Amino acid sequence: MKQFRTMAYPYIVWICLLIVLPMLLILVYAFTKTGNDVATIKFSFENFGKFFSDAIFLDVLRRSLLIAIATTIICVLLGYPAAYIIANAEGRKKVMLILLVTIPTWINMLVRTYAWMGILQDDGIINTILGLIGIGPVKMLHTSFAVIVGMVYNFIPFMILQIYTSLTKMDKSLLEAASDLGANKVQAFLRVTLPLSIPGVISGITLVFLPAVSSFFIPKLLGGGQYVLIGNVIENQFLTAGDWNFGSAISLIMAVIIMISMYITKKIDKGEAMEGGDKK
Repeated sequence: MKQFRTMAYPYIVWICLLIVLPMLLILVYAFTKTGNDVATIKFSFENFGKFFSDAIFLDVLRRSLLIAIATTIICVLLGYPAAYIIANAEGRKKVMLILLVTIPTWINMLVRTYAWMGILQDDGIINTILGLIGIGPVKMLHTSFAVIVGMVYNFIPFMILQIYTSLTKMDKSLLEAASDLGANKVQAFLRVTLPLSIPGVISGITLVFLPAVSSFFIPKLLGGGQYVLIGNVIENQFLTAGDWNFGSAISLIMAVIIMISMYITKKIDKGEAMEGGDKK
């Protein structure tokens, strides 16, 4: 046991340096304000007041949440059928379908997003096809549509794999029992498969919503800098404006929102598990 604890020390140091220390720095910067004299640093809530008193920043936050929610809903609607088909496939077909989902994740996300810029631009593949049938060109790049498409494409594998894992862990004999009791395929899906896959859906929602709400380079590339989300504001405060205090305050606000969303999804997951136990 002592040997295992010794082996954990390097990871503890690594976590402290790369996670705990940066979070502490963000916390310090968020609650401090630099005076006219650079050496003068004072405790202040001014950074938070600046954010919540400015309608522009609140509108950006609202837009970011709406985009993240829309992305998550689309990923659930598209990801669940895909995961269901993969879970019910057999042999090599299942392996090939899993590879089709996972192979894009082997490529850097930035490269994949650049590829979508070429697909959605005015002279891109989609508009070229539409032009052949006398439609277009349709403005798609630098719109909310392009941002949502980019986020769905990049994050949907996380949704599919989480739901697929839940479906494969399900006891198939439960479906046989439902059939023996007179349930048709739709009833068996709604009363057995769907409830048992909810933990996977909840995990998928968490893995999609969290990066979607804080993403900055997808809206920057596909939105063309005209479609600003909260991640872009944070990036701008750190890299362009040089206001680390305000940028840290926004980051802390987003961290709180993310923790609240994680708490809600955890409570929902626990509630589903308790209901499942009661039904049994």
